[in-house]
Amino acid sequence: MKYILVTGGVISGIGKGIIASSIGTILKSCGLRVTAIKIDPYINIDAGTFSPYEHGEVFVLNDGGEVDLDLGNYERFLDINLYRDNNITTGKIYQHVINKERRGDYLGKTVQVVPHITDAVQEWVMNQAMVPVDGHKEEPQICVIELGGTIGDIEGMPFVEAFRQFQFKAKRENFCNIHVSLVPQPSATGEQKTKPTQNSVRALRGLGLSPDLIVCRSSTPIEMAVKEKISMFCHVNPEQVICIHDVSSTYRVPVLLEEQGIVKYFKERLDLPIGDSASNLLFKWRNMADRYERLQKTCSIALVGKYTKLRDCYASVFKALEHSALAINHKLNLMYIDSFDLEQTTETEDPVKFHEAWQKLCKADGVLVPGGFGIRGTLGKLQAISWARTKKIPFLGICLGMQLAVIEFARNCLNLKDADSTEFEPNARVPVVNPSLISQFEQKDLSFVGQDVDGERMEIIELANHPYFVGVQFHPEFSSRPMKPSPPYLGLLLAATGNLHTYLQEGCKLSPSDRYSDASDDSFSEPRIAELEIS
Repeated sequence: MKYILVTGGVISGIGKGIIASSIGTILKSCGLRVTAIKIDPYINIDAGTFSPYEHGEVFVLNDGGEVDLDLGNYERFLDINLYRDNNITTGKIYQHVINKERRGDYLGKTVQVVPHITDAVQEWVMNQAMVPVDGHKEEPQICVIELGGTIGDIEGMPFVEAFRQFQFKAKRENFCNIHVSLVPQPSATGEQKTKPTQNSVRALRGLGLSPDLIVCRSSTPIEMAVKEKISMFCHVNPEQVICIHDVSSTYRVPVLLEEQGIVKYFKERLDLPIGDSASNLLFKWRNMADRYERLQKTCSIALVGKYTKLRDCYASVFKALEHSALAINHKLNLMYIDSFDLEQTTETEDPVKFHEAWQKLCKADGVLVPGGFGIRGTLGKLQAISWARTKKIPFLGICLGMQLAVIEFARNCLNLKDADSTEFEPNARVPVVNPSLISQFEQKDLSFVGQDVDGERMEIIELANHPYFVGVQFHPEFSSRPMKPSPPYLGLLLAATGNLHTYLQEGCKLSPSDRYSDASDDSFSEPRIAELEIS
C-alpha cells in the first residue's frame, strides 16, 4: 500500500480537498486502484450536527455516514463510493480509545496522546486504506489522505505526530507528503510573496514531516523566479514545486498537475506500476475542462433555500446542476434566493430584498428547492413552488422540496387549505402525503411514480401537463459525477433549456456535439421521470 498525505499551510480553505481529489484522479487514470481518507481535527464525532454555515453542507455517503463535504469531492472526482470510516475526526479517535480503556484493553496503563491516540490514528488509517471500494475484491493500491486544518493548529498536532511516526512504519518508498501552501500577491506591490510558504514548510519540518512536493496556490500563474526561490529556501528541487493558480473550473486542476510532471514524479518516488503512455490518460478531463471554458449559452436556475449566504451549504446541489449543464453544453447561472426574502408579512417584510428575490425568481429558466429542515422560510418556498407550477417553469424539489410541493398542490389544487406536514405541525388536520389521499392527487394529475420497496413511502412525484415538475424524497445530488450527471438534475436542465422533449424522443442519449440550442420547446409531452433512467 502506498500512502500520500496532503497537508496545508498558511490558511485554511486553500483547496487541499481539490488537490487531493485531483491527485487521486490522475493516479486512477493511470490504472491504479485509489481510495481516500479525510481527517478532520474537530472533536465532533461526525459532521451531522453542524450548521451548514459552520463547514458547508453535510455530505451523506451510501452507508448513511454524515461526513465532511470534501468526501463529496473525492467521490465525484474519483467516481467511487466511500464509507463513513473514510472520514476520521478527533471525536471518533478519542471515542475509540476511551471505549478500549473502559474495556480494560490497556491493562491499567496510563492512557496518553502518545502512544495511544497516535497509534489509534495509524491503525485506523491502515485498516481503512485496505477496504476495497466499488465491489473490487482487491484492496486499493493508493490511499490519498487529507489532513484538515493548517499546520501549526493545536487541534491537528496529534495527527501530525501520528504521521511522523507512520512514515517510518510505512517506509519511505510507500509514503510521501504533499504540502499545499498559499503564495499571496498583495495588491499594493503586485509581488508574489514566498515567505508564508517558507514559514509553513519550516513549521512542518519542525514537527518531523518533510514535504516531497510543495503545491503553491496563487491567484495568478507563479513566475519562474518565485518557484526557484521557493525551491531554494524550502530545500526541494524546482520540479518538486507545483504551481496551481486560480482557474475557471476545478476540472482544470488535474490537467495542470499532470502537465507539471506529477505522474513521472510519483512513478519514481513511490515505484508505481505506471506505463509510459500515462500522459494521454487524462484526455477526458482535459476535453471537459476545454468545453467548460468555451461554453457560450447560459441556463439560469433559481435555488430557493435557507442557507444561501454560503455557497458550500449547497455544494453537491451546485455540482449536480453544473454537471448537467455541462453535459448539454450550457454554462450554469445559479441564482441563490433566500426563501425568507420571498415572503411578505408584517414580521418579515423588507421591500428591497423582497423585490430583488422575486426579480431573480421571475428571470429563472428553472426552479430548484433543495432539502432542509425547520419551519423558517417554508412560506417562501411554497410561493416559489406555486410560481413554478402555475407559470409552467421547470421545477425540481429535493427531500423537503418534494414535501412542500405536495403541500402546495394539496392546498391550491385539492382545496385542502389545512394540508401540512406533521414535521412542522404535529397536530395537522390534513397531514400529507397520506396514502389515503393518493387517489385525490392522481385525479388531478400529480402522480406518485416512485415508492420505497415496501410501497409505503412515496419517493418520486411528477405532474402531468407541465414541462418538468418533479420531486424526489432522496438526494440524487450525492451520486452525480462530472461525466455522469444525476438524471433528475439533468431533466431539470434539459427542460429549462427547452431540450427535454428532443432528449426523450432520441432515446435519452446525449450527443457530444453542441446541438442543444436555446430554442424553447412548448410541446408538453408529459415526460415520465422513469424515462430519465433514475436508479
